[in-house]
Amino acid sequence: MKYPAAITTSLAALSLAACATAPSPVEVTRFLAPESVERLGQGAIFIESAPGEDTDSLAMAPYKAAVAEELRRLGYTESERASAAQIATVSIERYVLTAEGRRSPVSVGVGGRTGSYGSGIGLGVGINLGGGQRDQIGTQLAVTLRDAQTSQSLWEGRADFRVKDNSPLAQSTANAQTVAAALFSDFPGNNGETIEVEVSE
Repeated sequence: MKYPAAITTSLAALSLAACATAPSPVEVTRFLAPESVERLGQGAIFIESAPGEDTDSLAMAPYKAAVAEELRRLGYTESERASAAQIATVSIERYVLTAEGRRSPVSVGVGGRTGSYGSGIGLGVGINLGGGQRDQIGTQLAVTLRDAQTSQSLWEGRADFRVKDNSPLAQSTANAQTVAAALFSDFPGNNGETIEVEVSE
């Protein structure tokens, strides 16, 4: 069956729109100590990897850099540990969720950890060998801000983001910037609240 040119063009546009679906939003949860709100977003801060993470890992680097950029935007000044008033501890886990909804028990990325938010269950690799639905790359970024002298937790946040494995936002640098920006949006947020932050490719 032949369609008129105008209808054919409309059908093509609809087809493209269906393919160009927006990425899923970033799910963000944050906790803060109400008495510490006035101390947040200012002063010297040192950024470190969470215990168990590979501090020198190339996979970790873009996420720590993205967190550092967001903290500077908020008003912090990055410093050496000895002169820091606060410490930012960064934990990252990346995993693959298959099109069938399965997660392999093999951990992926940096350390296979999710910091204090994690259940300890390793998340793993799925491989898309053909057409149809794509696998998704998942990222869980967790950051804790604490007092450098007392180690008291001032603020904790976690961002969880899933995107198709062929998306530009699956690449490390863009992925890191996306989840970090979402995590620190409307900082410090409300204690115990979970929000969804929309993103676009």
